[in-house]
Amino acid sequence: MMTVAALRAKDYKSDIKPVWCPGCGDFAVLSALTKALAHLGLPKERAALISGIGCSSRLPAYINAYGFHGVHGRALAAASGLKAARPDLAVLAVGGDGDGFSIGGNHFLHACRRNMDMTYIVMDNEVYGMTKGQASPTTGPDWMDSKMTPHGPGVRRFQPAAIALAAGAGFIARGFSGDPSGLTRILAAAIEYPGFAFVQVLSPCPTFRPDHRDWKEQVHGLEAEPTGNAVEAARILQADDGMTTGILYAEELPVWQPRNQASASIAEIEEEFRL
Repeated sequence: MMTVAALRAKDYKSDIKPVWCPGCGDFAVLSALTKALAHLGLPKERAALISGIGCSSRLPAYINAYGFHGVHGRALAAASGLKAARPDLAVLAVGGDGDGFSIGGNHFLHACRRNMDMTYIVMDNEVYGMTKGQASPTTGPDWMDSKMTPHGPGVRRFQPAAIALAAGAGFIARGFSGDPSGLTRILAAAIEYPGFAFVQVLSPCPTFRPDHRDWKEQVHGLEAEPTGNAVEAARILQADDGMTTGILYAEELPVWQPRNQASASIAEIEEEFRL
């Protein structure tokens, strides 16, 4: 009897060399993701990565699986379509904070509430890195180190985890690229979660925010066990400083399933589309 060799993390890496800047946190995200896929033993032909535009959105090219590099802010729309057509695939949407929370913000809200079985990984560096350092939705209001925002953004920062909870997501987590082992565990749990899993990854940009803050000094793990109570999660997230890592909320909710029209009768299909 022939046995199939277990896949290792390196088996999920493509032959394309990443072009991220030296020190970019996205390198660690790539490493953690391949380790998570290997831990789950997910066949490469059953995984699909969908991205938008941006530094982090290059990630599908570096993974040896199905991949689609879409347009700015539309990763979740494309990923939702793929999941509806191929529910057998493990669909992962990836991108950055600008791609996901600004241009793609509306898709983010409705992906949370629709609760399709897929994972959304956002590498958050609090800046638009590919387009030379504009303030992003998660940039603090007093950041004045950019020529493009010399007086600071002047607006409150976007709160991804709290907004995901309010929009209806059932799995919300935050990881840190400087903690690859912890991030690997979070990503594996997110991929296994039956529903829409949102993972915000704090991923520093050494090029446009080199003196931003000492991420390692400020990041801290969640002290309590993950909660499945939305009210308790809301309390935690409203008091959070944005640097807490771990699974912040996990509750199994009804998962959206595409209707299998192949098994439906002609009368049912005609009624649905009112033909």
